[in-house]
Amino acid sequence: MKTSIKKEDFIESISDALQFISYYHSEDFILSMREAYEKETSIPAKDAMLQILTSSKMSALGHRPICQDTGIVIAFIEVGMNVEWESDLSIEDMVNEGVKRAYSNQDNPLRPSMVSDPAGKRQNTKDNTPAITHVKLIKGNKVSISISAKGGGSENKAQFITLNPSDSIVDWVLKVIPEMGAGWCPPGVIGIGIGGSSEKAMLMAKESLMLPIDIHSLVKRGAKNKTEELRIELYNKINQLGIGAQGFGGLTTVLDVKIIDYPCHASSLPVALIPNCAATRHTHFTLDGSGPAHFKIPDLSLWPKDTWAAQKEAKRINLDSIDKKSIEEWKEGDLLLLSGKLLTARDGAHKKIADLFKKGEALPVGVNLKNKFIYYVGPVDAVRNEVIGPAGPTTASRMDQFMEMMLAELGIMGTIGKAERGESAVQTIKKYQSVYLSAVGGAAYLVSKAITSSKVVAFPELGMEAIYEFEVKDMPVMVSIDAHGKSIYSEAPSRWKNKSIPLKASS
Repeated sequence: MKTSIKKEDFIESISDALQFISYYHSEDFILSMREAYEKETSIPAKDAMLQILTSSKMSALGHRPICQDTGIVIAFIEVGMNVEWESDLSIEDMVNEGVKRAYSNQDNPLRPSMVSDPAGKRQNTKDNTPAITHVKLIKGNKVSISISAKGGGSENKAQFITLNPSDSIVDWVLKVIPEMGAGWCPPGVIGIGIGGSSEKAMLMAKESLMLPIDIHSLVKRGAKNKTEELRIELYNKINQLGIGAQGFGGLTTVLDVKIIDYPCHASSLPVALIPNCAATRHTHFTLDGSGPAHFKIPDLSLWPKDTWAAQKEAKRINLDSIDKKSIEEWKEGDLLLLSGKLLTARDGAHKKIADLFKKGEALPVGVNLKNKFIYYVGPVDAVRNEVIGPAGPTTASRMDQFMEMMLAELGIMGTIGKAERGESAVQTIKKYQSVYLSAVGGAAYLVSKAITSSKVVAFPELGMEAIYEFEVKDMPVMVSIDAHGKSIYSEAPSRWKNKSIPLKASS
C-alpha cells in the first residue's frame, strides 16, 4: 500500500525534532548520568556531573539549549519504497529547510556554526545549513528518521584506522581514548564501527551513537555474541583508565560503548571511533502519512533531587582586583567562584588579534587585554530577559598557538576553557606564572546564569566569535593548570586508574 508524505509534515518534523533535542536530554541519558553521579567519589568529577545534570534540568524547564554549541545536524533517513512524496523539494533540501526553521526559531534561536568555503574564507552560513544527510531506500511505506545535533568538540575527536585482521581492537581503543583528551566532554557515549570500508566504518560509528544507552541491561542478561562481549570489555576498560568526567579523574568516563559491524575484505579490519559528548542530542521518529511527528517529553522526576550549589571549599575571586601574587597561590584542583569583568575570545578573535599584531596595528578602541582573564566561548544569542544565552566553554587547545602572544605581548592574566592544553601551552603558562581555569562543558545554561551583563566590544562581524565583555557573579570554575605548570589532566587519571569497579553479569 502506498503512503503519501507531505512536504510540510516532513519539514515541520525536522524542525521540531531539532528544537526538542536542543533542550531535552533523552531519558536513557539522564538515568545513566544520574547513576554515574550517585556512585562517583571524585569530588571534581562529581561536582562537574551535578553541574551538567542541573543545567540539563534547567534547559528542559526553560526550553533553552543544553550546550552553546548547538551542533552540526546529521540525519539518517530510511525511505520505504512504497512512499510517495507531495513535495517539489529533494529530501536533502527538505532537511535543510527544517534546519533553517529550527535554528532561526525566535523563542529559542540556536547557534549557527556551519561555515562555507572550509579551506578558504570560512564564512558562517548563518542558518546552520547544510545538514549532513544520508538516505537509504528500504522495504515498506514509511519514512524513518534518526537525527542528531553533533557538537564540534566531540566530532573533532573522531578516529579511524585500518588494522590488520589479527590486531586487537581493544588495544587500539585503549590507546586512542587517552590521546583524545577531554575535549569531547566525557562522560558520554563511544560509538564504534567495525568492518565494511573506511567510509562505511565511520557511518556505522556515527549511527551507533543514536542507539539507546543499555550497557547495564546488556551486562545483566549477558553477552550473546562477540560484539556484545566487546562492548562490555571496552566499557569496563575505558572506565578503568580513570579519565573521569571532564578529564578531572574519576570512576566514569563512558556511559556506554555502542558497536555496529559489517562484513569487510579479508585483508583488512577497518575500525572507526566517534565519541558523543555530555550534550548527547539525538532522537528518532517515523512518518506514516498521518501528519508531523510528536515527541515525548522526559519525566522531570528522572533528574536527581540534588541541585548544584557551590561547595563550601570554593574560593570567591574578584577578577577586578586579582594580581599575579594571588594566582600563584592557587593549586591544581581548587574550586573557584569568579566575579567581576572578563573578556571572551576564541578562534576567530585570536586570529584577528594576531593579524593586527603582525601588522603593528592597535587593538580596537576600548579593548585592553592586560591583566584580563579570557574566556573561550561562543554564546547563544539572548532571548526575552536573558543577559546572554547558554555560554559554556569551548575546547581550549585550539588557542594554544596564540598563548605566547597573549601572555608575553598582550599581558593577559589567565584563560578559561574546557579540556587539556598542549605541552607547549602548559610550559608557556608556567613560564609567565599564568593559570588555566576549566568551566564545565555541558553546563552551558547553568554557566550563563552567572553572567550579569554582556556587551560586544570588538569584531562584531564574527558573530558568536566576537569579543564580548562579561560581568560575572560567582561563575564556577576549577584550577586545571596552576602557575607552576601542574595540570589536573595529567595528574588525575593516574590517581583514579583501575578504581572503577567493572560491570559483571549477575550470577
